[in-house]
Amino acid sequence: MQFDKMSLEQVAAYLEQAPSLSAGEEAALAEDCRAGARSLLHRYRRRRLQLQQEAERLEGMLSEERIFWNSGVNYVAGVDEAGRGPLAGPVVAAAVILPPQTVISGLNDSKQLTPGAREALYGQIMERAVAAAAAFASVAEIEELNIFGALMLAMRRAVAALKVTPGAVLVDGYPIRGLNLPQKAIVRGDSLSLSIAAASVIAKVTRDRYMLELHRRYPEYGFERHKGYATTEHRLALARFGPCPEHRLSFDLAGLKRQGERCP
Repeated sequence: MQFDKMSLEQVAAYLEQAPSLSAGEEAALAEDCRAGARSLLHRYRRRRLQLQQEAERLEGMLSEERIFWNSGVNYVAGVDEAGRGPLAGPVVAAAVILPPQTVISGLNDSKQLTPGAREALYGQIMERAVAAAAAFASVAEIEELNIFGALMLAMRRAVAALKVTPGAVLVDGYPIRGLNLPQKAIVRGDSLSLSIAAASVIAKVTRDRYMLELHRRYPEYGFERHKGYATTEHRLALARFGPCPEHRLSFDLAGLKRQGERCP
């Protein structure tokens, strides 16, 4: 490729679509007398490095799944939840089975993603998953069972709702009580397992959408902004209007502590 006969715009377009450069092409750009051409090469190398690092990150996040896949278990479900800490609204759990060796670029713990990125990944996950499901535990169930019991209930419901029965389950945090399937609990699993990360995105997006519906019913609380968490805005609304039926009365509604939450 004779880069010296191309405009910088043409070089940029070529580098944008080139899957790789030959050693000769890199050398030609490195020796180009135009600073702009050398800058484009630098940007290209940086982008290629980022892509390589992302591929390695995603590959690493399949290590737990690969243990099961290599043992003959094709359907491994990742499970995670959203809504443990808010003062209002349900908890939502999700279960996702990805096809073996599947990678989805950008997928990570939902807390590390912007709302726009979560929405985009939600569509990709739902399109590519062997099976995916979300399930709720209501505020009434949180009050009856405490938050931990409600989380366990929502997780069991999510796994049961899958259209394919998994051969094994990877879950973020604690093992799922009452689940009669092989499972492995992974601390910070949403950043270590791609299947759990996928479940964290499905759970978070599903719950956020539900909280937008609650905002339409109870606009005075600002649910569309804080999603039920104990922000200053939410506390001020509670002081002014009192709780609505979607508030968790067993929680300290000043947001200072949570009542009834316990570990297994």
